[in-house]
Amino acid sequence: MLYYEYMKAAIKATMICPACEIRCAGFGKHRNGLRRFRCGQCGKTYTEAHEKPLGTMTVPMEKAVLALRMLLEGASVRSVERITNIHRDTILRLLVTAGEKAEKFMGRYVRNVPVQDVEVDEVWSYIGKKEKRVRLEDDQNLGDAYTFVAIERNSKLVLNVAMGKRDQQTTNAFIEGLRDAIAPGPFQITSDGFAPYKTAIPDTFANVDYAMLIKVYRAAPEGERKYSPAEVDSVEVVPVCGNPDPERICTSIIERSNLSLRMGCRRFTRLTNGFSKKWENHWAAVMLWYTYYNFCRVHKSLRVTPAMAHEITDHVWSIEELLSTQI
Repeated sequence: MLYYEYMKAAIKATMICPACEIRCAGFGKHRNGLRRFRCGQCGKTYTEAHEKPLGTMTVPMEKAVLALRMLLEGASVRSVERITNIHRDTILRLLVTAGEKAEKFMGRYVRNVPVQDVEVDEVWSYIGKKEKRVRLEDDQNLGDAYTFVAIERNSKLVLNVAMGKRDQQTTNAFIEGLRDAIAPGPFQITSDGFAPYKTAIPDTFANVDYAMLIKVYRAAPEGERKYSPAEVDSVEVVPVCGNPDPERICTSIIERSNLSLRMGCRRFTRLTNGFSKKWENHWAAVMLWYTYYNFCRVHKSLRVTPAMAHEITDHVWSIEELLSTQI
């Protein structure tokens, strides 16, 4: 029986010469490990086809998953290159491929989600150079890049993500995307004191209870280090529209998710040289992180993923499953 299975696999592994239409014999291996075959009639040699689990990329799925796991645990691109022996350009192409699939994945599964309490916030980062260094002739995607995030407070499900400058245009696009992600119905939303929310949220949602939670920071004492975090002096609650419940006005969950993003994505780590050089790479890293956050990462307080807590899925997704799913 074992001999039969071996011969069956050996016959399946052979290759037919396109010119002579005869079976080729084994002819060793290529330096990349793929098997080679040679036609006994014309003498031409052939190499078996590459497996391409990720579009046109030939990186094995095991190494691709390892590289992405390291990126999602806060490792830099060059650290991943040293450990996996995958070239950094290949790692970035893998990141962009995974990010594009993650964006489609989020758009498919996070749709018409019923919500009760939503928190929104923005996370600062930069692309290429700091905003004050950007010139008129530069690509205007360089400089400040704010990631707008909306999260459901009870299940910790990230509902929508947008990236751009911290202005009215990006805010409007972000809130419109949030409207497409949630199911129609009353809910409560809380934001910080960013002014564009005052018009974007009431104009987009007709039936919403909205309040701002504004933190007033204390002035830094003399002699304190430049990068020390500011202390909160007081918190001001400002109802904007509807009838928000004071007990549910909170931004703690979204601020904690911002911390997870900064710890798990090297591009958001402060005071390092791991910042993104291109907008496409930054957006791919953001989408991959939040898809992983929703579907693959088990949260300690929930004991399940946010997608499971919201009954969108019934199991913890693996990165390999995420990459191999056809969208």
